[in-house]
Amino acid sequence: MLKSFPSYQILLRRTPTPLRLTSGLALMVLLATAALMLPFVGQSRPLSLNEALFTAVSALTVTGLSIITPSKDLSLLGQILLMVLIQIGGVGYMVIAVVVFRLLGRNISLADRLALRDSFGLLDMNAILRLTQRTLAAVLLIELTGAVLLWFHWRTQLGDAQAAFYAVFHAVSAFCNAGFDLFSGMAGFNGIPNDTVTLTILGSLIVIGGLGIPVIADLLLVWRRSRKHLSLHSRLTLLTSAFLVVTGALGLFLAERQPTGTLVGLPTSRAWVIAVFQSISARTAGFSSIDNFYDLSPASQLLKITLMFIGTAPASMGGGITTSALAALVLGLWAFARGRETPHIFGRSLGTATLRRASAVLTVSLLVITSVTWILLLTHPGAPFDHVLFEVVSAFATCGLSLGYTSRLSLFGQFVICLVMFWGRLGALTIIMALAQLAPPRLLSYPEEQILV
Repeated sequence: MLKSFPSYQILLRRTPTPLRLTSGLALMVLLATAALMLPFVGQSRPLSLNEALFTAVSALTVTGLSIITPSKDLSLLGQILLMVLIQIGGVGYMVIAVVVFRLLGRNISLADRLALRDSFGLLDMNAILRLTQRTLAAVLLIELTGAVLLWFHWRTQLGDAQAAFYAVFHAVSAFCNAGFDLFSGMAGFNGIPNDTVTLTILGSLIVIGGLGIPVIADLLLVWRRSRKHLSLHSRLTLLTSAFLVVTGALGLFLAERQPTGTLVGLPTSRAWVIAVFQSISARTAGFSSIDNFYDLSPASQLLKITLMFIGTAPASMGGGITTSALAALVLGLWAFARGRETPHIFGRSLGTATLRRASAVLTVSLLVITSVTWILLLTHPGAPFDHVLFEVVSAFATCGLSLGYTSRLSLFGQFVICLVMFWGRLGALTIIMALAQLAPPRLLSYPEEQILV
């Protein structure tokens, strides 16, 4: 009689890829929540259920929003556990699973390859396993380089042992675009050190992590001369990312150099360093280099909300609607204005399917942010609209920047923000496809008719 039921592996193979990604992340959240509630994880007391759940979701979605202070509320083992969760969330649990399977000598099924393709945001399955095997090595090498540089810079201030752990933790947090730090709540510090050397190292890690695994692999192939030129995706990603960093830094510099701005009184070169880092960090990294971050002008808050909403590249450590979606929408708008059927750039045209995906991501993302902001304003009377909107976009974009309102949310509000972070990490299309797989197939089609737009 038991043979009439499909085995676990058969069920797993038949599970649609989007559902596997969604359920896999949900399972990781549950396991991480249980681990964070262990007695030795907390500094002076075990974390409560809501604290452990919120921290687990924030770490695995590499967001950085927190209702605890890791330097005060977590023991050394708890901080190490947090770092491991950030690493898993940044690289992706599918990559971790495949590497473990390969170490155990197990073959990777077609379903696993499909899940990896969707997890990376790749267009085909060619060389997926080779890319997966090289991903961890490249990630660890980049993080190790950043950690060594930070250790050399921090050792005189923190001591060799503490500087070593802090360097590794913040290198992982920066590269994975997580935004967790151990300096907040520490005597003598108001967040991460904001000297030029520290901001340069962290900013470089954030930028590399935000480019995405396919772009990093593409750059390595061109550098090794295995390929003559970058792919269209890589060129668009680099161009869009550079544009966003420059325009974001310029906008923040102009807004915060006003008489009441946070950069007033600083030397011009110093103000530019902070503005550039904040422009980089706003796109899902979540670190703040401004001491009085809560005093940002409304113009800077709006600019940061925009940068967070856009986010980083697909298959990267960050979130947002992605730079590719922005580029596709802008190119599609420009083509429409010029009367072209398809957008063109670098001698290539973008397909209709790409424009459809970008439009779907933008539409769903706006609906999610609007709905969640309305729910939180409804359930938190007196909450400032700008602070709530900022926190919601930060959670959606898995950024982690905060104006200080997340810690004041009710249990219901914290749960809602957890759902938004979960949504933001998986992406709108993944969850929509997962839900669509549960619906019965449509057997009818209807005649087409035009409407006024």
